[in-house]
Amino acid sequence: MRTYFRPDFHRTPQRARRWAGRLCLGLLFGGMAAMANLSVAAQDVSERVARTQSLLTAESGYQLSVFAEVPNARTIAVAPELGGAFVGTRGPNLYFVSDKDGDGVAEDVKRVADDFKLANGIVYKPGTLFVADQHRIVSYDLRGFDGESLGRPRILFTNLPDERHHGWRYATLSPDGDRLFVAVGAPCNICKVSGLEGTIISIPVTGGAPKVYASGIRNSVGLTFHPETRELWFTDNGGDHLGDNIPREELNRASASSQFFGYPWYAGNDTRSPQFSDEKISEQVTFPEFTFNAHNAPLGFAFDGGDALVALHGSWNRTVPDGYEVVRVEFMNGKPVTSNPFLSGFLRNNGEVIGRPVDVKHYIDGSILISDDHASAIWRMVPDS
Repeated sequence: MRTYFRPDFHRTPQRARRWAGRLCLGLLFGGMAAMANLSVAAQDVSERVARTQSLLTAESGYQLSVFAEVPNARTIAVAPELGGAFVGTRGPNLYFVSDKDGDGVAEDVKRVADDFKLANGIVYKPGTLFVADQHRIVSYDLRGFDGESLGRPRILFTNLPDERHHGWRYATLSPDGDRLFVAVGAPCNICKVSGLEGTIISIPVTGGAPKVYASGIRNSVGLTFHPETRELWFTDNGGDHLGDNIPREELNRASASSQFFGYPWYAGNDTRSPQFSDEKISEQVTFPEFTFNAHNAPLGFAFDGGDALVALHGSWNRTVPDGYEVVRVEFMNGKPVTSNPFLSGFLRNNGEVIGRPVDVKHYIDGSILISDDHASAIWRMVPDS
Protein backbone atom coordinates (compact mmCIF):
# COMPACT_ATOMS: atom_id res chain seq x y z
CA MET A 1 0.00 0.00 0.00
CA ARG A 2 1.49 3.33 -1.02
CA THR A 3 0.52 6.67 0.40
CA TYR A 4 0.01 9.88 -1.59
CA PHE A 5 1.58 12.99 -0.10
CA ARG A 6 0.95 16.59 -1.07
CA PRO A 7 3.58 19.32 -0.78
CA ASP A 8 4.15 21.60 2.17
CA PHE A 9 3.09 24.70 0.23
CA HIS A 10 3.63 27.18 3.04
CA ARG A 11 7.39 26.79 2.61
CA THR A 12 7.42 27.58 -1.13
CA PRO A 13 7.18 31.41 -0.82
CA GLN A 14 9.94 31.32 1.80
CA ARG A 15 12.21 29.47 -0.61
CA ALA A 16 11.42 31.94 -3.38
CA ARG A 17 12.38 34.81 -1.08
CA ARG A 18 15.64 33.07 -0.13
CA TRP A 19 16.49 32.61 -3.81
CA ALA A 20 15.65 36.25 -4.52
CA GLY A 21 17.81 37.35 -1.60
CA ARG A 22 20.79 35.39 -2.85
CA LEU A 23 20.36 36.84 -6.31
CA CYS A 24 20.26 40.47 -5.23
CA LEU A 25 23.96 40.81 -6.04
CA GLY A 26 22.87 40.82 -9.67
CA LEU A 27 22.09 44.51 -9.18
CA LEU A 28 25.81 45.19 -9.06
CA PHE A 29 26.48 43.42 -12.36
CA GLY A 30 23.41 43.37 -14.53
CA GLY A 31 21.18 46.19 -13.35
CA MET A 32 17.54 46.16 -12.36
CA ALA A 33 16.35 44.29 -15.47
CA ALA A 34 18.78 41.41 -14.95
CA MET A 35 17.82 41.19 -11.30
CA ALA A 36 14.14 40.99 -12.16
CA ASN A 37 14.77 38.19 -14.67
CA LEU A 38 16.88 36.17 -12.20
CA SER A 39 14.31 36.59 -9.43
CA VAL A 40 11.54 35.35 -11.70
CA ALA A 41 13.71 32.40 -12.80
CA ALA A 42 14.45 31.49 -9.19
CA GLN A 43 10.78 31.61 -8.30
CA ASP A 44 9.96 29.43 -11.32
CA VAL A 45 12.40 26.79 -10.03
CA SER A 46 10.68 26.72 -6.66
CA GLU A 47 7.23 26.50 -8.22
CA ARG A 48 8.35 23.70 -10.51
CA VAL A 49 9.83 21.71 -7.62
CA ALA A 50 6.62 22.21 -5.62
CA ARG A 51 4.56 20.93 -8.55
CA THR A 52 6.83 17.91 -8.96
CA GLN A 53 6.56 17.12 -5.25
CA SER A 54 2.78 17.24 -5.45
CA LEU A 55 2.78 14.54 -8.15
CA LEU A 56 5.15 12.05 -6.54
CA THR A 57 4.06 8.98 -4.60
CA ALA A 58 6.03 7.75 -1.59
CA GLU A 59 6.20 4.30 -0.04
CA SER A 60 3.76 3.86 2.82
CA GLY A 61 5.40 4.85 6.08
CA TYR A 62 7.34 7.77 4.57
CA GLN A 63 6.59 11.42 3.98
CA LEU A 64 8.15 13.36 1.13
CA SER A 65 9.65 16.83 1.49
CA VAL A 66 12.22 19.03 -0.27
CA PHE A 67 15.68 19.17 1.29
CA ALA A 68 17.18 21.62 -1.20
CA GLU A 69 17.06 22.96 -4.74
CA VAL A 70 20.42 22.37 -6.43
CA PRO A 71 21.07 22.91 -10.15
CA ASN A 72 21.70 19.58 -11.93
CA ALA A 73 21.82 17.74 -8.58
CA ARG A 74 23.60 14.39 -9.02
CA THR A 75 25.73 12.68 -6.37
CA ILE A 76 25.34 13.30 -2.64
CA ALA A 77 28.02 13.16 0.06
CA VAL A 78 26.54 13.75 3.50
CA ALA A 79 28.86 15.60 5.90
CA PRO A 80 27.43 15.37 9.44
CA GLU A 81 30.30 17.27 11.08
CA LEU A 82 29.69 20.20 8.72
CA GLY A 83 25.92 20.21 9.14
CA GLY A 84 24.93 19.47 5.57
CA ALA A 85 25.87 17.68 2.36
CA PHE A 86 28.01 18.14 -0.73
CA VAL A 87 26.25 17.73 -4.07
CA GLY A 88 28.07 16.90 -7.29
CA THR A 89 26.95 17.54 -10.86
CA ARG A 90 27.65 16.20 -14.33
CA GLY A 91 29.46 19.42 -15.08
CA PRO A 92 31.99 21.84 -13.56
CA ASN A 93 30.07 22.82 -10.42
CA LEU A 94 30.09 21.34 -6.93
CA TYR A 95 27.78 22.60 -4.17
CA PHE A 96 27.53 22.56 -0.39
CA VAL A 97 24.04 22.45 1.09
CA SER A 98 23.91 23.83 4.61
CA ASP A 99 21.39 22.60 7.20
CA LYS A 100 22.90 23.98 10.39
CA ASP A 101 19.71 23.71 12.45
CA GLY A 102 19.24 20.07 11.41
CA ASP A 103 15.58 20.42 10.46
CA GLY A 104 16.02 18.70 7.09
CA VAL A 105 15.44 21.89 5.09
CA ALA A 106 18.48 23.65 3.65
CA GLU A 107 19.13 27.20 4.76
CA ASP A 108 21.59 27.83 1.95
CA VAL A 109 23.10 26.29 -1.18
CA LYS A 110 26.60 27.46 -2.07
CA ARG A 111 28.67 26.66 -5.13
CA VAL A 112 32.02 25.82 -3.53
CA ALA A 113 33.93 24.90 -6.71
CA ASP A 114 33.41 25.36 -10.45
CA ASP A 115 36.57 24.07 -12.12
CA PHE A 116 35.83 20.39 -12.75
CA LYS A 117 35.22 18.61 -16.02
CA LEU A 118 32.57 16.35 -14.48
CA ALA A 119 32.09 16.77 -10.73
CA ASN A 120 30.03 13.60 -10.36
CA GLY A 121 32.23 11.28 -8.27
CA ILE A 122 32.20 12.62 -4.71
CA VAL A 123 32.62 10.92 -1.35
CA TYR A 124 33.17 12.30 2.16
CA LYS A 125 34.96 11.14 5.27
CA PRO A 126 35.42 13.33 8.36
CA GLY A 127 37.84 16.09 7.44
CA THR A 128 38.17 15.23 3.73
CA LEU A 129 36.17 15.43 0.51
CA PHE A 130 37.24 13.24 -2.42
CA VAL A 131 36.30 14.08 -6.01
CA ALA A 132 36.76 11.65 -8.90
CA ASP A 133 36.70 13.89 -11.95
CA GLN A 134 36.73 12.71 -15.55
CA HIS A 135 40.54 12.75 -15.78
CA ARG A 136 41.83 12.73 -12.21
CA ILE A 137 41.10 12.08 -8.53
CA VAL A 138 41.65 14.80 -5.93
CA SER A 139 40.94 15.43 -2.27
CA TYR A 140 40.24 18.54 -0.20
CA ASP A 141 41.25 19.16 3.39
CA LEU A 142 38.07 20.39 5.08
CA ARG A 143 39.65 21.54 8.31
CA GLY A 144 38.63 25.15 8.48
CA PHE A 145 36.09 24.78 5.66
CA ASP A 146 34.02 27.99 5.65
CA GLY A 147 31.12 26.74 3.56
CA GLU A 148 32.14 29.08 0.75
CA SER A 149 35.10 27.48 -1.06
CA LEU A 150 36.90 24.13 -1.12
CA GLY A 151 40.28 25.73 -1.60
CA ARG A 152 43.14 24.01 -3.41
CA PRO A 153 42.98 20.27 -4.10
CA ARG A 154 45.51 17.60 -3.32
CA ILE A 155 46.19 15.48 -6.40
CA LEU A 156 45.77 11.74 -5.75
CA PHE A 157 45.87 10.35 -9.30
CA THR A 158 46.01 12.03 -12.70
CA ASN A 159 45.74 9.35 -15.39
CA LEU A 160 42.09 8.38 -15.58
CA PRO A 161 40.89 7.82 -19.17
CA ASP A 162 40.07 11.36 -20.28
CA GLU A 163 36.98 10.55 -22.35
CA ARG A 164 33.64 12.28 -21.83
CA HIS A 165 31.61 9.27 -23.02
CA HIS A 166 30.78 7.54 -19.70
CA GLY A 167 33.32 9.85 -18.08
CA TRP A 168 31.17 10.76 -15.09
CA ARG A 169 32.65 8.81 -12.19
CA TYR A 170 31.12 7.37 -9.05
CA ALA A 171 33.10 6.77 -5.88
CA THR A 172 32.80 5.15 -2.46
CA LEU A 173 35.10 4.36 0.46
CA SER A 174 36.16 0.94 1.69
CA PRO A 175 34.60 -0.10 5.01
CA ASP A 176 37.81 0.74 6.86
CA GLY A 177 38.04 4.11 5.12
CA ASP A 178 41.58 3.47 3.83
CA ARG A 179 40.89 3.08 0.11
CA LEU A 180 38.81 4.95 -2.41
CA PHE A 181 36.88 2.91 -4.99
CA VAL A 182 36.08 4.59 -8.32
CA ALA A 183 34.05 3.36 -11.29
CA VAL A 184 35.62 4.00 -14.71
CA GLY A 185 33.15 3.59 -17.57
CA ALA A 186 33.83 2.29 -21.08
CA PRO A 187 34.27 5.20 -23.55
CA CYS A 188 31.67 3.88 -25.98
CA ASN A 189 28.38 2.01 -26.29
CA ILE A 190 29.86 -1.45 -26.88
CA CYS A 191 33.56 -1.82 -27.69
CA LYS A 192 36.68 -3.54 -26.47
CA VAL A 193 38.42 -1.58 -23.74
CA SER A 194 41.96 -1.15 -22.55
CA GLY A 195 43.83 0.08 -19.51
CA LEU A 196 41.51 1.23 -16.74
CA GLU A 197 38.46 1.45 -18.99
CA GLY A 198 35.43 -0.62 -17.97
CA THR A 199 36.63 -1.25 -14.41
CA ILE A 200 36.26 -0.38 -10.77
CA ILE A 201 39.60 0.71 -9.37
CA SER A 202 40.82 1.39 -5.86
CA ILE A 203 43.54 3.73 -4.64
CA PRO A 204 44.80 4.66 -1.16
CA VAL A 205 43.03 7.72 0.24
CA THR A 206 46.46 9.35 0.43
CA GLY A 207 46.99 8.82 -3.31
CA GLY A 208 49.03 6.46 -5.41
CA ALA A 209 48.81 3.91 -8.20
CA PRO A 210 45.37 2.34 -8.69
CA LYS A 211 44.55 -1.35 -8.51
CA VAL A 212 41.81 -2.86 -10.69
CA TYR A 213 39.30 -4.39 -8.29
CA ALA A 214 36.69 -5.53 -10.85
CA SER A 215 36.55 -5.53 -14.66
CA GLY A 216 34.15 -6.23 -17.51
CA ILE A 217 31.88 -3.36 -16.45
CA ARG A 218 30.24 -1.09 -19.03
CA ASN A 219 29.21 1.92 -16.95
CA SER A 220 28.64 1.78 -13.22
CA VAL A 221 27.29 4.98 -11.68
CA GLY A 222 26.52 3.53 -8.26
CA LEU A 223 28.58 1.47 -5.86
CA THR A 224 28.71 0.88 -2.12
CA PHE A 225 29.76 -1.73 0.40
CA HIS A 226 27.21 -3.90 2.15
CA PRO A 227 27.14 -2.85 5.82
CA GLU A 228 27.17 -6.44 7.12
CA THR A 229 29.05 -8.57 4.60
CA ARG A 230 31.42 -5.72 3.61
CA GLU A 231 31.19 -6.87 -0.02
CA LEU A 232 31.13 -4.35 -2.84
CA TRP A 233 27.82 -4.01 -4.71
CA PHE A 234 27.39 -1.90 -7.82
CA THR A 235 24.90 -1.06 -10.56
CA ASP A 236 25.77 -1.32 -14.23
CA ASN A 237 24.00 0.10 -17.29
CA GLY A 238 23.63 -2.19 -20.30
CA GLY A 239 24.24 -1.47 -23.98
CA ASP A 240 21.95 0.73 -26.06
CA HIS A 241 20.25 0.24 -29.43
CA LEU A 242 19.76 -3.52 -29.05
CA GLY A 243 15.99 -3.41 -28.60
CA ASP A 244 13.38 -2.23 -26.15
CA ASN A 245 13.72 -5.15 -23.77
CA ILE A 246 17.39 -6.16 -23.92
CA PRO A 247 19.76 -6.14 -22.25
CA ARG A 248 18.40 -6.14 -18.73
CA GLU A 249 20.33 -3.83 -16.40
CA GLU A 250 22.32 -4.96 -13.42
CA LEU A 251 22.84 -4.94 -9.69
CA ASN A 252 26.11 -6.80 -9.08
CA ARG A 253 28.01 -8.21 -6.13
CA ALA A 254 31.78 -8.33 -6.12
CA SER A 255 32.47 -10.88 -3.39
CA ALA A 256 36.23 -10.65 -3.97
CA SER A 257 38.71 -8.74 -6.08
CA SER A 258 39.55 -9.60 -9.71
CA GLN A 259 36.09 -10.75 -10.75
CA PHE A 260 35.09 -10.25 -14.40
CA PHE A 261 31.52 -9.15 -15.20
CA GLY A 262 31.32 -9.88 -18.92
CA TYR A 263 31.55 -6.61 -20.85
CA PRO A 264 32.01 -6.18 -23.81
CA TRP A 265 31.28 -9.81 -24.77
CA TYR A 266 28.04 -9.40 -22.87
CA ALA A 267 26.13 -6.17 -23.48
CA GLY A 268 24.43 -6.59 -20.12
CA ASN A 269 23.13 -9.49 -18.04
CA ASP A 270 23.22 -12.63 -20.27
CA THR A 271 22.74 -10.81 -23.59
CA ARG A 272 25.71 -11.40 -25.91
CA SER A 273 26.97 -8.34 -27.78
CA PRO A 274 26.20 -8.86 -31.51
CA GLN A 275 29.66 -7.80 -32.71
CA PHE A 276 31.40 -10.26 -30.34
CA SER A 277 28.86 -13.09 -30.22
CA ASP A 278 31.13 -15.58 -32.03
CA GLU A 279 34.14 -14.94 -29.81
CA LYS A 280 35.05 -17.21 -26.93
CA ILE A 281 35.44 -15.58 -23.54
CA SER A 282 38.66 -16.50 -21.82
CA GLU A 283 37.60 -15.42 -18.31
CA GLN A 284 34.89 -16.72 -16.03
CA VAL A 285 31.95 -14.31 -16.05
CA THR A 286 30.20 -13.22 -12.86
CA PHE A 287 26.56 -12.52 -13.70
CA PRO A 288 24.37 -10.00 -11.84
CA GLU A 289 22.60 -10.77 -8.58
CA PHE A 290 19.50 -8.87 -9.73
CA THR A 291 18.30 -7.20 -12.93
CA PHE A 292 16.04 -4.32 -13.92
CA ASN A 293 14.14 -3.67 -17.14
CA ALA A 294 16.26 -2.71 -20.14
CA HIS A 295 17.26 0.97 -20.28
CA ASN A 296 16.03 1.72 -16.75
CA ALA A 297 19.51 3.14 -16.00
CA PRO A 298 20.07 2.07 -12.37
CA LEU A 299 22.44 4.58 -10.76
CA GLY A 300 23.11 5.37 -7.10
CA PHE A 301 21.77 3.24 -4.28
CA ALA A 302 21.94 2.73 -0.53
CA PHE A 303 21.33 -0.26 1.69
CA ASP A 304 18.41 0.25 4.02
CA GLY A 305 17.22 -2.20 6.66
CA GLY A 306 18.46 -5.22 4.76
CA ASP A 307 17.14 -3.96 1.40
CA ALA A 308 18.61 -1.68 -1.27
CA LEU A 309 17.05 1.59 -2.42
CA VAL A 310 18.06 2.03 -6.07
CA ALA A 311 17.61 5.15 -8.22
CA LEU A 312 16.40 4.31 -11.75
CA HIS A 313 17.27 7.34 -13.85
CA GLY A 314 14.96 6.26 -16.67
CA SER A 315 15.18 5.23 -20.32
CA TRP A 316 16.04 7.48 -23.24
CA ASN A 317 16.05 5.05 -26.18
CA ARG A 318 13.06 2.85 -25.43
CA THR A 319 9.79 2.99 -27.41
CA VAL A 320 7.76 3.06 -24.20
CA PRO A 321 9.68 4.99 -21.51
CA ASP A 322 10.42 3.06 -18.34
CA GLY A 323 12.28 3.52 -15.06
CA TYR A 324 12.08 7.05 -13.62
CA GLU A 325 11.62 5.97 -10.00
CA VAL A 326 13.40 4.84 -6.86
CA VAL A 327 12.73 1.20 -6.04
CA ARG A 328 13.19 -0.88 -2.93
CA VAL A 329 15.00 -4.07 -3.87
CA GLU A 330 14.03 -6.58 -1.18
CA PHE A 331 16.56 -9.12 0.02
CA MET A 332 15.92 -12.59 1.39
CA ASN A 333 18.71 -14.64 2.96
CA GLY A 334 21.21 -12.11 1.70
CA LYS A 335 20.01 -12.17 -1.92
CA PRO A 336 17.85 -9.65 -3.82
CA VAL A 337 14.56 -11.21 -4.87
CA THR A 338 12.09 -8.51 -5.95
CA SER A 339 11.60 -4.76 -6.24
CA ASN A 340 8.77 -2.39 -5.42
CA PRO A 341 8.32 1.39 -5.82
CA PHE A 342 9.84 3.53 -3.07
CA LEU A 343 9.38 6.93 -4.71
CA SER A 344 7.53 7.07 -8.02
CA GLY A 345 5.54 9.42 -10.25
CA PHE A 346 8.52 10.99 -12.06
CA LEU A 347 7.07 9.65 -15.33
CA ARG A 348 3.47 10.75 -15.86
CA ASN A 349 0.81 8.77 -17.70
CA ASN A 350 0.92 11.27 -20.59
CA GLY A 351 4.66 10.61 -21.03
CA GLU A 352 5.80 13.82 -19.33
CA VAL A 353 9.03 13.44 -17.36
CA ILE A 354 9.04 15.62 -14.24
CA GLY A 355 12.10 14.16 -12.54
CA ARG A 356 15.00 11.72 -12.89
CA PRO A 357 16.42 10.26 -9.65
CA VAL A 358 20.19 9.84 -9.53
CA ASP A 359 21.58 9.10 -6.06
CA VAL A 360 20.35 7.83 -2.69
CA LYS A 361 21.99 8.55 0.66
CA HIS A 362 21.07 8.33 4.34
CA TYR A 363 20.96 11.74 5.98
CA ILE A 364 22.15 12.76 9.44
CA ASP A 365 18.73 12.38 11.07
CA GLY A 366 17.92 8.96 9.57
CA SER A 367 15.87 10.30 6.66
CA ILE A 368 16.78 9.44 3.07
CA LEU A 369 18.00 11.94 0.48
CA ILE A 370 17.37 11.42 -3.23
CA SER A 371 18.95 13.64 -5.87
CA ASP A 372 17.13 14.56 -9.07
CA ASP A 373 19.07 16.16 -11.93
CA HIS A 374 15.94 16.88 -13.99
CA ALA A 375 14.00 18.73 -11.30
CA SER A 376 17.25 20.13 -9.81
CA ALA A 377 16.15 19.01 -6.38
CA ILE A 378 17.22 16.93 -3.41
CA TRP A 379 14.16 15.07 -2.13
CA ARG A 380 13.91 13.92 1.48
CA MET A 381 12.01 10.81 2.54
CA VAL A 382 11.15 10.95 6.24
CA PRO A 383 9.99 7.77 8.02
CA ASP A 384 6.83 8.15 10.09
CA SER A 385 7.60 8.38 13.78
